[in-house]
Parts: sequence; C-alpha cells; structure tokens
Amino acid sequence: MHGFYASASYHGGPMPSTKTDRAWTQEELKGNPHEEANKADRVRRMFGAIAHRYDLNNRVHSAWQDQAWRRRVVAMAKITPQDRVLDMACGTGDLTLLLAKAGPEAILGMDFTEEMLAHARVKAKRWGQRHQGRIPDFQQGDAMAIDLPDQSMDVVTIAFGIRNVTDPSIAIAEFARILAPGGRVLILEFSEPTNRLIRACNAFYTRHVMPWTASWLAGDRSGAYRYLPRSISTFAEPRELGVMMQAAGLTHIQQQRMTGGMCTISLATKP
Repeated sequence: MHGFYASASYHGGPMPSTKTDRAWTQEELKGNPHEEANKADRVRRMFGAIAHRYDLNNRVHSAWQDQAWRRRVVAMAKITPQDRVLDMACGTGDLTLLLAKAGPEAILGMDFTEEMLAHARVKAKRWGQRHQGRIPDFQQGDAMAIDLPDQSMDVVTIAFGIRNVTDPSIAIAEFARILAPGGRVLILEFSEPTNRLIRACNAFYTRHVMPWTASWLAGDRSGAYRYLPRSISTFAEPRELGVMMQAAGLTHIQQQRMTGGMCTISLATKP
C-alpha cells in the first residue's frame, strides 16, 4: 500500500537495502515524521529500499485485504469508457491495473520513486499479455506539482500515499486543478479503527509485530516499516481530509470506512 512508502539498481531490478539506506531512525520517529523538513527525500529513499518486496508485504500484513480495499475504490470511481484516469502515488501499480481493467479511455500511473515504477512497468506488461484492456502508462512525478494540464483528467486516485506527501493540502489542490468538471477524486488511506478493541489490537500489531516481520521479509534497514505506524498515528483524520477537499473546491464529499475503520475512502467531485 502506497501506501507503506536509495537503493542502486542492477540488471535484475532494484537491489535490497543496505545499512547506508537508512531513512528513519527510532529516535527520529519518536516525533512527528510529517514535520521533518526533508520528508520527501526520506520517503523516496525508503520506498526505493523496499520496492522489491513491497507487494509481498502488502498482501501478508493486510491479510490479503489490500486488494479488496483497492477494488472498492474502483467500484466507487464508476469508471466510464470516456474517462481519463490518473493513479497518483501508484507504487508498483496494483490500483493502476485494477483501474485499467475497468476500461477507461486512458490510464496513467505516477509515483515519486523510480524503483517502484520499474516494478509497475514489468507488472503492466505481464498484465497486458493476459487482458484486453489498455496497458497503463507510468511516469515519475510529484503529487504537489503534477506535470499535467488543467482539466485533463476525469478521475484521480491515490491509495495509501497522501500521508507521504509533504503537504497533502497542496496535493489535493493539484488534484482539483487537473480534474475536468464532474471529475472525481478518491483517496484511500489508513485511519484509526472506531471500535476500541479493534483499535487496541491493530495498534499492538502495527507497532510491535509488523515492523519486525515486514522488515525481515524485505531485508529492510531503511526504517520504512517503523515509519508506517507512526505516519498513520500522526496523520490527519478522515474528517480533516474532507476539510482539505472542501478547501480545494471539491464538493459532494463522501467517506466510507472499511474493515472496522482500519482504512477510509474519501470521495469528492469537482463542480
């Protein structure tokens, strides 16, 4: 999940991380990682270090729910054959490919980290050999300065990525800028479960179990999977995301919590 957001590359793909890849230390994560001045660089290095095991960790540590959450985003997006779609912070392309399967006119995946995009392109090529839908394009890009014209997209999605942006409000304003009238923005992001028991169990798992098991699976020393729970607990609540969407001029804001509130989809429309 791009959601969890530098290693060198070799001919077989991105190399596993080394000690020099550390993006976050335990001491730094005692504070608010969203307030770090060099957050963008840390996020880029962190995702570069875990790209080679990103999909495996997503499946294992969501109990295979992450794809179900993404499929719900696609259903809520109500893709038509005339839609032009941008999947921002696309990571290895999981949501991008699900959106492509829905049959839009054009589909673009954009991400900050080139190592993630390398995996997305490989997956898209394999996907294209099995499906009739349009194969997505992928390019590197910044959610806070999207290199696309005004009103050039009909749907913008971002899954588990908005909290990794330096200033989410700027990114949401960019989403609104590139949307055509009637276009939709869908943000899928982790949130705090509403049920007290689920919240307590989830907190224990994400803070004390997942950082160890995910780091082991990825061979990661960047601190990526220690950043994850801290970045969730210190990020905006769904209500605050709704306020940002409204401030960007978006309307008809809907929010749907899933899996006991572990994540939330926020949907809004450009008038």
